[in-house]
Amino acid sequence: AVHPLWQSPLTIPGGTRQSPINIQWRDSVYDPFLKPLKISYDPTTCLHIWNNGYSFLVEFDDSTDKSIIVGGPLENQYRLKQFHFHWGAINDWGSEHTVDSKFYPAELHLVHWNAVDYPSFEDAVMEGNGLAVIGVFLKLGARHEGLQTLVDALPAVRHK
Repeated sequence: AVHPLWQSPLTIPGGTRQSPINIQWRDSVYDPFLKPLKISYDPTTCLHIWNNGYSFLVEFDDSTDKSIIVGGPLENQYRLKQFHFHWGAINDWGSEHTVDSKFYPAELHLVHWNAVDYPSFEDAVMEGNGLAVIGVFLKLGARHEGLQTLVDALPAVRHK
């Protein structure tokens, strides 16, 4: 299934690891050697919210190792740079990725970079092991206090 926003499958070179990805449950393989992913975020590293013209980003101070992830499939620790959301015009779809061709109303992406091997986020972006993005599918549900705090701040970034 092609995302409604994509009119045709992507033809950009770059192999099989391109977005959007349809995660197929039957093709999933359990890895008994995979270590737990450890997430350690310091809320004081949050800098600001900004509107880039088509979404909004919440950006973090990534000059130190105060907000990091480590473990799982990662060989190094990665610093949190920003998070953003993907959502649609209707509740039936909005996620960038799918599971068994099912869309979710929205998707959160927490973007981290490899500060062990690269001097900056910009350098890390260009490399195969430069970024680690955690994708979280979001469903409609009861009010979530943490998300509500963010939603309440959005009118302040109405314009690019």
